[in-house]
Amino acid sequence: MCAVLAYGANEDVAEDARIAALARADGAMVNIVDNLRDSQFITPAIVDRDPVTVAIGTEGAAPVLARAIKRDLEARLPATLGRLARIGKSFRHVVEALPMGRARRDFWTEFYFKTGARDLEQGGEGGVLAGLHTLFGRHLTAQQQPGAVAFVGAGPGDPDLLTLKARKLLDEADVIVHDRLVPAPILELARREAMLIAMGKEGFGPSATQDDINDTLVAHAKEGAQVVRLKAGDASVFGRLDEEIAAIDAAGIDWQVVPGITAASAAAASLGQSLTRRGRNSDLRLLTGHDVEGLAEHDWRTLARPGAVAGIYMAKRGARFLQGRLLMHGADPATPVSVVENASRPDQRIVPARLATLAEDIKAANLPGPAILLYGLAPRRAAEPALPAVPFQPSKREHA
Repeated sequence: MCAVLAYGANEDVAEDARIAALARADGAMVNIVDNLRDSQFITPAIVDRDPVTVAIGTEGAAPVLARAIKRDLEARLPATLGRLARIGKSFRHVVEALPMGRARRDFWTEFYFKTGARDLEQGGEGGVLAGLHTLFGRHLTAQQQPGAVAFVGAGPGDPDLLTLKARKLLDEADVIVHDRLVPAPILELARREAMLIAMGKEGFGPSATQDDINDTLVAHAKEGAQVVRLKAGDASVFGRLDEEIAAIDAAGIDWQVVPGITAASAAAASLGQSLTRRGRNSDLRLLTGHDVEGLAEHDWRTLARPGAVAGIYMAKRGARFLQGRLLMHGADPATPVSVVENASRPDQRIVPARLATLAEDIKAANLPGPAILLYGLAPRRAAEPALPAVPFQPSKREHA
């Protein structure tokens, strides 16, 4: 055979074994498709848009998944991408006249995702080169884009729960100032060149001062950076949003707010429960377990009424205080309280509790991660009995 590599792809165990034996006798290495155990090497699935090449590998663990990803990329990456990349490569020396960083990135982004494909379709490679010169002239004389701040809700932690707008802003940001509760999988969505600055707050623990956070946002935006202030959950729920907006406004800097999914919504979803329900509660309270002065006081008498539902943030350490206040104002000791740690994340834990034993249940569960208390809600399977099974009775049409 005089082969170096050999593939068995007959979907026939005996025939693949025969080919493998012949190949090995000739000194070749063998790959049997969908048979990692008998393969001596693996090859990735390739999406070829020369000179753009994408390889998808799963270390042989899931070839079907690799092929599915390949199909998706084939559909998403236009056949003309390789031609655009070659033309762009020939133009790189011209673009070096633009300042490094955002100016060059904006130029290439506009070329590859807006003007390049259009010019190629309308005028061929000559049209692309003409369009590049026009685009370059416009970017060369353009004024630097002013800095701005986007207050972005990162959601409860699952990257799939980010809004499309949040993903877009993370991809465009020069600087990301993030809370300590924003997990690594979300931070990894930032582009490689972005500056990541951790400036979080922790109840009863070391924290960045609000003035330091405000000054950091203003300083980077004044330098022309596109800044994302990335806050866990929704930026407007216990996120000190107004204080930071006031500082940005006072500095004359543009800003926007991009909402995110708050922890109460994610935690209720994990319970299979609704935060409001006809006949049970027509209002919903979002509370904090502590504020700048310590353990927070609330309208305990209203919360103690039957059917009340509340999402209580930052309440692990103040659980005994909450428990005592509610019981003192007449709350039923059997009221369900679900404690959800790391809502929506792979390490999420749900601790079903009752008001009478809330503090003890939290202590026994040993919950190091961020947790929210859903007062008045229990996991659905524990809260509601299963409906009795109804025997299947085919209709007359099905009998016929």
